[in-house]
Amino acid sequence: MSNQHEADAPAEQSRAGQTGPPDVMRSAASMAESGESEARPLDAAVEARACALWRDYLAAVRSRVDRLGVGLMVGQWLFVLALSVALSAHPWEWRGSPGPAPLWVALLWGGPLCIIPSTLAVLRPGAGGTRHVMSVAQVLWSVLLVHLSGARLETYVHVFGSLVLVSFYRDARVLVTAGAAAVVAHLLRGMVWPQAGVSLTGTPGGGVLELVFWVGVVDGVLVLACRGATREMKRVAERQGGLARVREGELQERERMLERSGRELKDSREQVARMEKLAAVGRLTATVSHELRNPLAAARTANAAVVRRLRHVDGAREDARLQRFLDIIERELAVCTSLTSEILEFVRERPLVLRPCSLHGLVEEAVDVVPRREGVRVENRVPMGLESPWVDRELLRQVLINLVQNAAESMPPGREGLVFVSAELSGGRAFHIRVTDNGEGIPAQVLEHIFEPLFTTKEHGTGLGLPVVASTVRQHGGTLRVESREGEGSVFTICLPHARASAEVACSS
Repeated sequence: MSNQHEADAPAEQSRAGQTGPPDVMRSAASMAESGESEARPLDAAVEARACALWRDYLAAVRSRVDRLGVGLMVGQWLFVLALSVALSAHPWEWRGSPGPAPLWVALLWGGPLCIIPSTLAVLRPGAGGTRHVMSVAQVLWSVLLVHLSGARLETYVHVFGSLVLVSFYRDARVLVTAGAAAVVAHLLRGMVWPQAGVSLTGTPGGGVLELVFWVGVVDGVLVLACRGATREMKRVAERQGGLARVREGELQERERMLERSGRELKDSREQVARMEKLAAVGRLTATVSHELRNPLAAARTANAAVVRRLRHVDGAREDARLQRFLDIIERELAVCTSLTSEILEFVRERPLVLRPCSLHGLVEEAVDVVPRREGVRVENRVPMGLESPWVDRELLRQVLINLVQNAAESMPPGREGLVFVSAELSGGRAFHIRVTDNGEGIPAQVLEHIFEPLFTTKEHGTGLGLPVVASTVRQHGGTLRVESREGEGSVFTICLPHARASAEVACSS
């Protein structure tokens, strides 16, 4: 199984950072458009919301019409009272017998027509019973006006106007009730108080039958128009329900984004705090390491002097215990010196000194410096004529030494080990330097931690070798990639930009 890990790839990380969450609101906004919302079946939640909006809108419209109806009833009653007073001096003569006085008709007929529907409209606005009572009262006002005017042609207009006002309720059933009440009331008026008025066509007689016919026609047209308006209101409510669903989705998405941003901000603050602590620890470590170098050098010098002096002391060479202690002192002082040097290299990045450098010669030097191990062969396979990159020779040399030494140390006992270094100029854009071995490989759980400071699997390792390597490669504007198969070996690939004397160009892997 192949494991891969890449350290310090700024170009790849920047491209990954530019990707964001999918724009889920784009599809939701398109669903809110009128054409699509009508063609696409609504889900249960949107349909329930649309029905609620539709009912609320109808209730508001009908309550508003009831309030307007109260004022209309009062105004019509006052008008009828004024008309009856004006007509009291000339009461109408009915066929064969005089009728009641106009004032009494206005009081006894107009009073209930005003008071009953107005009371219901105040107590139960928007209720179904209130609508039916209000519509019947309105068409009865038309009958009253026709009666008081002696069935004059002008007063018949009030009948059709009343039906139009009733249609404001957006209720076809109320329109049917109003039309039926108008027909029945005018038929009864024609039978009880027949008047010699003119017909709607201007010819005597037949006025009531013509009125019944036209009331039915107008009422039917208004019923159809009312149903169409109701359907349109329902479609508007469905679109509003869809838009409300979209707005809720947008609000939820914004809340999630705000919550995610808050978490990221908190994590960033914590990371900044950790970085500040690490920076302070790094400065302190660099100072301590720098101050320890002189005492360690002095201790090693003193230990060397003691060893030389003991060579001339009788019996000192035969004392195995004393020799073992002296070896321990020398070995541990060497470890401390190496550790302080690596800490200083990791903490303090000196400015690069970029110069053209032959990779073949540099690899040859690194191979010569690495201690030989029995059964491990190290080969330099870098072409002699390869173009020279612009690098810091000393830093890149140390990088190659660390990688080659790690590769040689990864060989298990009893295996014929092979470590070779190769290089190429890929496409004229980047130098690829590979250190390949056939050792034990790196487990996946270990691979992701190998570039962390102070992480090591070696018994006497410091855990700073590979972090220093990654830091140096990053300082050159390059990347370091690792591919490993357990039991088969590993490949460390250094990618350096081809740009002349430029350490700011990121190298794409």
